[in-house]
Amino acid sequence: MTKHLSQQKTSVATLMGTPITDAGGAVHGRVREVVVSPAVDPSHVYGLILRGAKNDRGDRDVMVLITELMLTAQGAMQLRESVRPGLLPDDESYLLLERDLLDQQIIDVHGHKVVRVNDVDLVWESPQQPGGDLRLRVAEVEIGLRGALRRLLKGLPGAMVARITTRLTPSIIPWDFVDLIGRDPARRVKLKIEQDRLSQMHPSDIADILEDLAPAERHAVFLSLDEEVAAEALEEVKPKMQQALIEALDSEKVADIVEEMDPAAAADLLSELPEERSEAILEEMDPEERQEVEDLLEFSGNSAAGRMTTDYIALPQNAILSDAVEALRHFEGDNETISDVYLLDDEQRISSVIPLVQLLLATPAAPLADLPGAHLVTCDIDANGRKVAELFDKYNLRSLPVLDHDKRLVGVVHAEQVIGLLRAEH
Repeated sequence: MTKHLSQQKTSVATLMGTPITDAGGAVHGRVREVVVSPAVDPSHVYGLILRGAKNDRGDRDVMVLITELMLTAQGAMQLRESVRPGLLPDDESYLLLERDLLDQQIIDVHGHKVVRVNDVDLVWESPQQPGGDLRLRVAEVEIGLRGALRRLLKGLPGAMVARITTRLTPSIIPWDFVDLIGRDPARRVKLKIEQDRLSQMHPSDIADILEDLAPAERHAVFLSLDEEVAAEALEEVKPKMQQALIEALDSEKVADIVEEMDPAAAADLLSELPEERSEAILEEMDPEERQEVEDLLEFSGNSAAGRMTTDYIALPQNAILSDAVEALRHFEGDNETISDVYLLDDEQRISSVIPLVQLLLATPAAPLADLPGAHLVTCDIDANGRKVAELFDKYNLRSLPVLDHDKRLVGVVHAEQVIGLLRAEH
């Protein structure tokens, strides 16, 4: 007789050691593991590993599929008639919830932090039709005291444990929001559920997560990011962490990431590496990106030139609005850093600075030189970091053009570079 289910809950900790009987009522084995097969269904339990039972080969640990179980009127798990013990799963793609999740670190992408799993909540689902198969859904992971206490009380009667633990406020993460930092011996990410969620987070949040992880897990997560996201995250972490993240990567892989970084940030990163390692990475970069970074490497990191980027938008002083729109469409740097368009004369000197907001108010054929310009504040290429910070503070700047000794525009310092400079000094 199958018990009517109304979203009846259990958990991995609760199931451990629970007996499963055969049709005659004899104990067939006790639950040792809960198995999920991500390739089949990442949201439902695939089977249970039992200890104490034997299969045809004499193994004492066997697996029973969830579809081979039923719940009695008393809520106990019982094998369906004629079910024989199966072989243990040896496919590495299986996820064992007790082994692979409990006490492991996971990324709470919803809360943008790293937490530890204390238990995994499961929900029995009624068959969709009479005589149909039971399903056991993976609902959420417990990261608070309730899950930890449930495991501490393991072995006591289930009803007693439930009465004690239900008094505690749950601290959970829905399964859909979980990113598991499991890794195989080759230190690759073993499984990532809802994999795209991490890439959609702000680079600063990803950087915080990386800094909270142990080295091996940190490396696994960093490798799982695409090159653009990895580059943005790398810009947000401290120099020592940057070196740790790229230490085990080959020069070609690092070059692919560095090419996606802001040139100034890339130059800062390479300047902290041993010369031989830095040269090897530069050799793997595309010529254009390599030249930009090599030019910046010549300058002191504390100077304006050492903090500037060559990613900016500059147009001839006779340009019109449609030219600016086209330049913005084809800009390969970080669009979020662009606050102004620089108009240059024939000598590459700044004739006007046009805030982006002015472009929104102009007609397509409007000459940019006729639009209201911002107050022009610049600094010399040799200006030190303190001077640059003072200019940003005094004039409330979002960006600061850097001029060479002939007053030609050679780069721009953005506010985020100044923030990075101030962090480095403290």
